[in-house]
Amino acid sequence: MATRQLELGSRPLTPVPAVPAKPTWPPTVPAPAVPAPPAPARPAPVESLFAPAAPLNWVGPGDRWARAWGVPAARPQPVVAVERTAGAVRPPDPAELALVRAVLAAVQPVADRAMAHFHALVFLRHPELRAMFPAAMDEQRDLLFRALQQCARDADDPAALRGYLVPLGRRHRTYGALPGHYAAAEECLVQALARYGGDAWDERAEAAWRRLLALVSRLLVEGLEEQARSAPPWWQAEVVGQRQAAEDVAVLTLRPDQPYPFRAGQYAPVETPWWPRVWRPYSFGSAPRADGLLTLHVRAVPAGWVSNALVHRARPGDVLRLGPAEGGMTVDHAAGENLLCVGGGTGIGPIGALVEEVAAHGAAGRRVEVFYGARRESGLYRLAELRQLASQHSWLTVRPVLSEGDGPTLPEVVAQHAPWPGYAAYLSGPAAMVRGGAAALRRCGLPAGAVRHDPVGEPA
Repeated sequence: MATRQLELGSRPLTPVPAVPAKPTWPPTVPAPAVPAPPAPARPAPVESLFAPAAPLNWVGPGDRWARAWGVPAARPQPVVAVERTAGAVRPPDPAELALVRAVLAAVQPVADRAMAHFHALVFLRHPELRAMFPAAMDEQRDLLFRALQQCARDADDPAALRGYLVPLGRRHRTYGALPGHYAAAEECLVQALARYGGDAWDERAEAAWRRLLALVSRLLVEGLEEQARSAPPWWQAEVVGQRQAAEDVAVLTLRPDQPYPFRAGQYAPVETPWWPRVWRPYSFGSAPRADGLLTLHVRAVPAGWVSNALVHRARPGDVLRLGPAEGGMTVDHAAGENLLCVGGGTGIGPIGALVEEVAAHGAAGRRVEVFYGARRESGLYRLAELRQLASQHSWLTVRPVLSEGDGPTLPEVVAQHAPWPGYAAYLSGPAAMVRGGAAALRRCGLPAGAVRHDPVGEPA
């Protein structure tokens, strides 16, 4: 723009802008700004409930547990050194079994050290396997030596050995076991036995042990592969309910991430995120439900890592892992036999599940007698529910039994109501109660095949 400058004396004046010419076109008035329509709201991404749960317990190269132990992220699996075909492994003969048992007798006084040496060899030579084991190995060492004793006892009974090892192989899959792992374990176990076998170990004993271990590995692999054909290694299950039913007793309701097949009376191994690689068996406290939910009845026991975590720490939203259902304490609905059900403490969980299943299928003329035991009345936390069922079904009788003080024990009360002709007995509860109840019923005349219960004692 042109400007004029006026001078007054020697001081210049501020420049004055020239007046612009009058425009010859009408001014343009801009249209009012119209805000753009808001973009449609995008729904927040829906994250699977179970997606963040996998790292809690995942077994494999690079998992959290492996990283904690400094295990390499990837390592080739050991090569299977023993043929696994049915005709490749001959069972040990009587002379070889005598050598096997002599070595175990020599190792028994130092079994803990021998098994510790075995695990040290495995983890040193195959560090990728460390992630499959719990942090505390004392129980694992004891279980391993007892498993070797069991195999040595049953080696001359093919049916018993298969009945023990094939289910064990199925359970190994929940830990991430692969067929090649057994060959690696065989070699380390032979070296551990050679170190601690003393004078009982020689070339003939080594040959006998290698033959037995080849047979053991073949049956374990058979169970491993059988389970892989029928089920995943585990299910993830969200805790959707946790109720304190009695002192140190919780009833947990779980929602699995996919359909979970089971029968009333069965149990499943359970792992919590707080104790990785530590599995404990718990029976289902309800029959299969249309909504797919599962129920567990858990008592916190002293020094029980998993039970205390489930009773005192688990809350809705936590995620557990379940192995495949196991156990043969199920009802044959086609047989129509009467049922004698004995449940002590949280053992009433599977007993109640059996009653629910009978009610769902129809009693078909059978009688069901339930004996429900606890030390104190507060321990009969499921009594009202069972009595409600009894009021609806004339075939069901429920008898509560309190054993506090000098009163008779649950097995003694059951025996007082004997005889039980034509009944099949189902027992569930503390190990001592189950053993005592089974013995009492056999004394009352029930044949051994009519007394059914899950394995009692330490977890396999």
